[in-house]
Amino acid sequence: METDLILSTVNEIHQKASQALENKDVAAYMAIFDDALSFTPFEKPAINKRDYTVDIKKYFSGTKEIHTSYYRIKSSVGEDIFTEKIARKSVLLKPRLLILSKKQTIQTEEIYHWKNIKGEWKVIALEIVLEEKY
Repeated sequence: METDLILSTVNEIHQKASQALENKDVAAYMAIFDDALSFTPFEKPAINKRDYTVDIKKYFSGTKEIHTSYYRIKSSVGEDIFTEKIARKSVLLKPRLLILSKKQTIQTEEIYHWKNIKGEWKVIALEIVLEEKY
C-alpha cells in the first residue's frame, strides 16, 4: 500500500515537472530536485544541481516550444529510496532564422532516485541511460 502512495505522489510531481518543462519554468522544474542532486547526462560525467540549473536555463533559452510525455518502465522501493526508470519523449521546436523553426525529437530512458526529505519527495539522483535524437 505504501508503494501506491509513493507512486501517486511521484506521478503528481512528474506532472508538475512536465508542465514546468513545457512552460520553460526553470524554478518550477528545479524544485523537484534536492540541493544535493547528482545529475548524470547521457555518456557524460555527473554534475551537481547548480550546474544542471545552468544547463536547463541554456536548454530553455534555445527552444521555442517543448512538448514532453513519459511512461514508467519499472520501479522499486528499498532503504528509504524510491527508484524508477522512465521513458521520455520530448519534441522541441528550435528557432531557425527569423520565423522558421526546426523540430527535434529526443527520446530518453531516465533513472530517478527519490527520497522523502522532511516529508517531501525529492530527486536525489537522475541518470540519463539512453538518449536518441532525431
